[in-house]
Amino acid sequence: MNNTIKLAVASALLAAASSASAAGGIVAGDWTLDIGGVVNAYYTSTKFSGAGNAEGTGSAPLGLGGGQTTSNITTGLLPNYLAISGKTRQNDLDVAFTISINPGSSTTNSGIQSAQQENRQAFLTFGDASWGSIKLGKDLGIYASDAILNDMTLLGVGAGAGSLAGNTTTLGRIGSGFMYADWKAQVAYTSPNFNGFQFTAGLTQAFDAVVDNGARGGKEPAYEGKASYSFAADAVTGKVWASGISQNMEQYNQTSSAWDLGANVNAAGFGLTGYYYKGCLISVPNIKPSNKLKWF
Repeated sequence: MNNTIKLAVASALLAAASSASAAGGIVAGDWTLDIGGVVNAYYTSTKFSGAGNAEGTGSAPLGLGGGQTTSNITTGLLPNYLAISGKTRQNDLDVAFTISINPGSSTTNSGIQSAQQENRQAFLTFGDASWGSIKLGKDLGIYASDAILNDMTLLGVGAGAGSLAGNTTTLGRIGSGFMYADWKAQVAYTSPNFNGFQFTAGLTQAFDAVVDNGARGGKEPAYEGKASYSFAADAVTGKVWASGISQNMEQYNQTSSAWDLGANVNAAGFGLTGYYYKGCLISVPNIKPSNKLKWF
């Protein structure tokens, strides 16, 4: 789909990120609790180019052809977000949890309120600075997670604003700059921070190809991992990373995999991210692996 966002205004950002919390947190016995979140809404006017048809299989959504315009009031790429987290130190372990809800801001039917809502996070961690931490539950996937967190449209709408009315979020540059990390059930280990170097490896819930509606896939989990190095020198900060994923696609009797490389540099108020990925996670006949080099 080729579309042009002509207007994106009226964003109300109530907190900087999901980690935003009350100063000092709320002390409850041995636990410290934090509450944070984001609320945002955009008015968008999107003009579609290319051919559309009655089934909406062209570059425009259902009922919209090339040259037509649609307007929506919806959430951006970053969803509305309310998160509650807690942490404690017990038995020589740092223990923490996070639970979040993510309601959408878009309605599409008169008299029927949208039921679009996600529950993206529900996980616990335990560990120690000396040996790392283990995560159990649902959170952002490991592969390609740094790509979406460095997407410059994270605080905007990006692509797909006109065709995603009623959803919890727009697409940003997902699918046109990087693969989607998704929010997955997982068990993952993250190493201590070795002077800027850190790695994560884990098992995540395997999914079937999109043509099978993204259902649970196969007898095996997916295998994901990433390594990163963060640096700071005078007024320059940045990060380089590499990550990968491999999954057995049982219905096609083959393995699907992907990997990426990325770098981010910030100086004097400016930031630049370079990103390259190669692979194909939709393992169906006649779909070849892809590779993309993107600057954003």
